[in-house]
Amino acid sequence: MPVLHWKTAQKEYTLLFEGTPKVADLLREQGIPFPAPCGGKGTCGKCAVVLEGAVSAPNEAEKKAGCRLACQAVLLGEAWGAPLREDAPFARVEGTDYRPDTPLQGISAAIDIGTTTVALKVFGEDGSLLGEASGLNPQRVYAADVIGRIDAALKGKGEELQNAILDRMDTLLAAACQAGGIEKEDIVSFAVTGNTAMLYLLTGRSPASIATFPFRSETLFGETWELFGKPAYLPSCMNAFVGADITCALLASGMCEKEETALLCDVGTNGEIALWKDGKLYVTSTAAGPAFEGAEISRGCGYIPGAVDRLWMANGKLYAHTVGDLPAVGICGSGLLDAVACFLESEELDETGAMDGDFLPIAGDVTLTQKDVRALQLAKAAIAAGIEILLARAGVKEREIADVYLAGGFGTHLSPESAVKIGLLPRSFLGKIIPLGNAALQGACMLLGDPAPREKCNSLAASSIHVELGGSADFNDAFVEHMFF
Repeated sequence: MPVLHWKTAQKEYTLLFEGTPKVADLLREQGIPFPAPCGGKGTCGKCAVVLEGAVSAPNEAEKKAGCRLACQAVLLGEAWGAPLREDAPFARVEGTDYRPDTPLQGISAAIDIGTTTVALKVFGEDGSLLGEASGLNPQRVYAADVIGRIDAALKGKGEELQNAILDRMDTLLAAACQAGGIEKEDIVSFAVTGNTAMLYLLTGRSPASIATFPFRSETLFGETWELFGKPAYLPSCMNAFVGADITCALLASGMCEKEETALLCDVGTNGEIALWKDGKLYVTSTAAGPAFEGAEISRGCGYIPGAVDRLWMANGKLYAHTVGDLPAVGICGSGLLDAVACFLESEELDETGAMDGDFLPIAGDVTLTQKDVRALQLAKAAIAAGIEILLARAGVKEREIADVYLAGGFGTHLSPESAVKIGLLPRSFLGKIIPLGNAALQGACMLLGDPAPREKCNSLAASSIHVELGGSADFNDAFVEHMFF
């Protein structure tokens, strides 16, 4: 029987196979996570691999990508392969934004399951940070967005999706514990947050109720579940598409404890927006897609060493900064916003997003393509339209907003000026923007000790007023309008 010898930074595999499977299909069957944001169409280039041996000749998609693609390459016999760009867990020990105010019952961990990224922190009984780790969500093998993963689960892939996220959590916990000099088995409890779909997939529930009209979640969690044999608290979600991640982000922001009118935006794959006005909490969600997190962008990547994270124009020339001041390997979300803002300033892009030629150079061999611009337009239009309609339904004017909280890593690194220049945020928000970082994880950390934050989360979720955007003619009109820069 032929074999694929597969090597990653962490492990080597010997994979037996029958017939002539695609590399990605074989890896998926063997439970080895591999990115496929485009769903195996060969258009995103994220499954680039190094291949040798008995494999098919490069097809047109691979020739266009300039490399072998796991979703396209066919195994014909014995072969050797490895990821071209590997996603290794990132672990460290450093200061933390939150330390539990009350003693914990033992070593505890807070976990945020994002659609794109999984992040966690491990605390000692005294509230000291022992370790933290993050890595990409392996469920992106099935789809880059929530809807695609729900569809995969309903087509019989639910157990695979659950196992993929459990395996990634296990790997990240091991990395964080190793950094802190403890054993994973020493952890006695967890708090795990995420959007509603991510919690469904984690717990192995069928997401059928949130996949079809009227999109009512059978459970909003706010309960304890067993994870790796230990109790794990899953915070309350607000509805099918405003999840526990936003409940936790609101808890971390503290904005619902204040009198001022405030807005919170989690600008990610599933854009979630919350508005606090006169003691009432209005929430909504809009499918922004993964462009802000570097997915479905030709040279897109996360906030990793070598990522172009900042660009600016000076004397008519474009300047770029990369994470760690290393040679450019790709461009992350904040860099993407800056790039479009700069090219609008230089008039190399017009208000429709059109450019002359196929691409615009950024740094090294990293470029911005017309397709990248279109992906960003769709994402920013969804968020901008969502903000506009949420404010309108609540009867709030832009100028009434006192504080604008941006949750998530993307919100932490973006330039407010670029966000305004491309039309992601209204100009009146300048000077009011407060980046929170990973507020969902921050809120999850707050749930580890004192029971009061859990009660607060339940209260926020129960009292929230959901503004439905799907099927709204006002939202559709606003979306089209915000496609322009």
